[in-house]
Amino acid sequence: MSERETVLDMQGVERRFREGSLDVSVLKGVDLRICRGDQLAIVGASGSGKSTLLQLLGGLDLPDAGRVSILGQDWARMSDSRRGVMRNQHIGFVYQFHHLLPEFTALENVAIPLMIRGETTRKARLEATEWLRRVDLAERGGHKPSELSGGERQRVAIARAMGTQPAVILADEPTGNLDRERAERVFSLLKAMNQANGSALALVTHDPELAERMERTVRIVDGVLSEAE
Repeated sequence: MSERETVLDMQGVERRFREGSLDVSVLKGVDLRICRGDQLAIVGASGSGKSTLLQLLGGLDLPDAGRVSILGQDWARMSDSRRGVMRNQHIGFVYQFHHLLPEFTALENVAIPLMIRGETTRKARLEATEWLRRVDLAERGGHKPSELSGGERQRVAIARAMGTQPAVILADEPTGNLDRERAERVFSLLKAMNQANGSALALVTHDPELAERMERTVRIVDGVLSEAE
């Protein structure tokens, strides 16, 4: 693949939420293209639609109008099972709250997406061990999430996201629940993974300092997306 290949593409995307008499337009005519290797920060006020935008990019939600495609394929034209396969193969998700499976060890959490992809248990565990090593947690592989610090849990989540070597990492406030020191380590790790593997990185953040350190920033105001100056 060309390193500047378009990974995610939004064209004229509209998203509304309706409940009873309430009808709220969250995104209005959004156009956005993300290519391999990109570092994109998505900023905006609380409730502006940042997380909705990320869910649409990841095929977890579908637009009311417009088109969202991954590697040239329209999310809306896929079956639910096909969307699941595409997410497993091409997208790594990292959230503010790590969403690790509490009953499994760190190693098992990283290995599970690889086994879902079809790798043998042995190969998946070997690869998971390597990814934990890359995030400096090789010695913590046998620990469950409850036995890890917040920063360690986020690093396991990054190892899990990167283990399938995705085309893009979608990170929703991944440092929002961490103190400054741990937040810096997680942010630096995400950028390092982006640079080392050529994956695109789209990061939702409320932290202007982190946004400034990304190569590109877009801002959502009143449902409209624009390039930040």
